[in-house]
Amino acid sequence: MFKKYQKLQNGSDIRGVSLTGVPGEPLSLREDEAKNIAIGFVIWLTEKLGKKPEELVLAIGRDPRTSGPRLLDGLMDGFGLYGCRVYDFDLASTPAMFMATVFPEFKCDGTVMITASHLPYNRNGFKFFTADGGLNKKDITAILEYAADRDVQLAKLGEPPMEGKQVHRLGKLVFEAEKADIMTPYCRHLRELIIKGADNGERPLEGMKITVDAGNGGGGFFATRVLKPLGADISASQFLEPDGMFEHHAPNPEDREAMNAISMQTVISGSDLGLIFDTDVDRSAAVDSRGREIARNGIVAMAAALVAEEHPGTTVVTDSITSRQLTEFLEKELGLKHLRFKRGYRNVINKAIELNREGIDCQLAIETSGHAALKENYFLDDGAYLATKIVIKAAKLHARGLKIDSVIEKLENPADEKEIRIPITCADFGEYGDRVLEELEAFAKAEEGMSLEEPNYEGVRINFTGKARGWCLLRKSLHDPLLPMNIASDDRGGCAAIERIMRDFLGRYSELEL
Repeated sequence: MFKKYQKLQNGSDIRGVSLTGVPGEPLSLREDEAKNIAIGFVIWLTEKLGKKPEELVLAIGRDPRTSGPRLLDGLMDGFGLYGCRVYDFDLASTPAMFMATVFPEFKCDGTVMITASHLPYNRNGFKFFTADGGLNKKDITAILEYAADRDVQLAKLGEPPMEGKQVHRLGKLVFEAEKADIMTPYCRHLRELIIKGADNGERPLEGMKITVDAGNGGGGFFATRVLKPLGADISASQFLEPDGMFEHHAPNPEDREAMNAISMQTVISGSDLGLIFDTDVDRSAAVDSRGREIARNGIVAMAAALVAEEHPGTTVVTDSITSRQLTEFLEKELGLKHLRFKRGYRNVINKAIELNREGIDCQLAIETSGHAALKENYFLDDGAYLATKIVIKAAKLHARGLKIDSVIEKLENPADEKEIRIPITCADFGEYGDRVLEELEAFAKAEEGMSLEEPNYEGVRINFTGKARGWCLLRKSLHDPLLPMNIASDDRGGCAAIERIMRDFLGRYSELEL
């Protein structure tokens, strides 16, 4: 039984198939699984907090996916069996669900966000929070172990007392949560930050035109409930209405079609700034008034520049695929320290928290995917909070006749970039990937014009200084039987030369699908 639940783990999240209709993707996350996962979360919380189930205050929110209400019912059945008090926040954002543990009117012990982030409409999943932040991989593993074992559930919690508000629906005993609203206090919180930060009255965005693209995910509130009340013209915003089928484009700042859409709309409408969010609003990116992307290395540079104003010399932790040019911008232009760490938003956040515990000031942990977590904001990866910081800066610059692109105008970008995902076809793909990386490291040490990047915390990162100029990172995927390979070159079209060298080396491995 545990193997069934184990397959739902995606690092520090839970994800599965919740709608039929896609060939080869059978249902794996339904109401029954949700119910048992809820019980697993109750066990985990009671052990962490030392509370009885009936003393727990919990909350559930969801993104617009059509499977969300059914999964909410499943979670509620699990929580209700043990008499937990539960708020139903309905449509919400992932960061707002964490803030339900902070805002005094709720002070939840734990919250669950029903979302699969940027994945297709037929997927769904869960993200969990306590007042300490998001859960880690080992926490999710424990919850799934409890979810899979009824004997453990009974041993840990006893027979369900069947307490709580109960109704019968279609002959089934169902528990209902208390309807509540998290987005109103969350939006008020963001507006107050902008008013205070811009320091230009109660409507500091008057005269600014800002385009928001929510991709029919959960981010439309930022335009209508944060920017507009502060005076911004949001008339050019698009795809604000929540729609779980995401018919226009994927709500994903890393998606090429999505970024083209926000860039085009920002330019055509003559907006000062464009903002785009992923489905559950824990990631964001931006474009300037000329439609140029502030994403990937650019969004890291922007976030770091904003942090540097108040925390000079601080350390910025990023994922492993950031560019050499970004490091130079952070360290030489901003005077910060750059620690290039591992992929995975929990990895960079946990590393930043670890540095602060060691006495090393670290104010920002950020992935090129747009996950940005600031120390001042509980190290919560919050796309709306990052957008708020950008809007504050844009408003200050606007008052001086300047544009947001001036903040990172000295950031250079690689002349050529490419990502290749190489499948590993054998069953023991983890061990096979380790072997490839170990032998690549020895190869790079021996070859002229190649050197290993040091320090390096993930995969093998090689600097090329011969006819091929640039760098390449080969690493194991966090979850899948893949070797992602990121290449960047200082020369236009230069990735091809690095790719040829890498393919010549990788061609000796029969279990790689090149």
